[in-house]
Amino acid sequence: MKLRPFQPDDFTVIQRWITDARTHAMWCANRMQFPLCREDFIRVIDEHSAQYGDKPLAAVSEDGAVIGFFCFSRNAGTNEGMLRFIVVDSARRGQGLGRQMLRLAVQYAFETTGADAVQLMVFSQNVRAKKCYEAAGFTERRTEAGVFRYGDELWDRCNMVIHRPLQDTTKEEE
Repeated sequence: MKLRPFQPDDFTVIQRWITDARTHAMWCANRMQFPLCREDFIRVIDEHSAQYGDKPLAAVSEDGAVIGFFCFSRNAGTNEGMLRFIVVDSARRGQGLGRQMLRLAVQYAFETTGADAVQLMVFSQNVRAKKCYEAAGFTERRTEAGVFRYGDELWDRCNMVIHRPLQDTTKEEE
């Protein structure tokens, strides 16, 4: 797997991964239309790019197939990265691809952008995604109770973070 910049044609693949309204709400907090449409998807991605500096990235398999997507930005003031709109090919879930993609995203954040930490938000009710994030090394920083309404439910929003490993600057004594 490798990361590359999102290309508008990737949308035709990504749109097939979000198949129901609940999954859609868990994925994007209804910031995009459901079902997904190209114009709205690109509009939201462009707005986040302009407002937060988001860079949309696709994860691709060795044969070039798009298997994941997310947006990344780095806040210069806090030197903390933010991952948004994280999604993996629904037909390939459960194979460790989400964890692998997140590890590449974190590596990109630390090595390419120099971020000290990377955060993301996930609804506590999205148990599968939260477990994936934990498996990739993210830990819960805080949870806000009942901040998102889906039908007659109130969902909790969890902020998760992973910090750059501290470098050992001590030299071995000879």
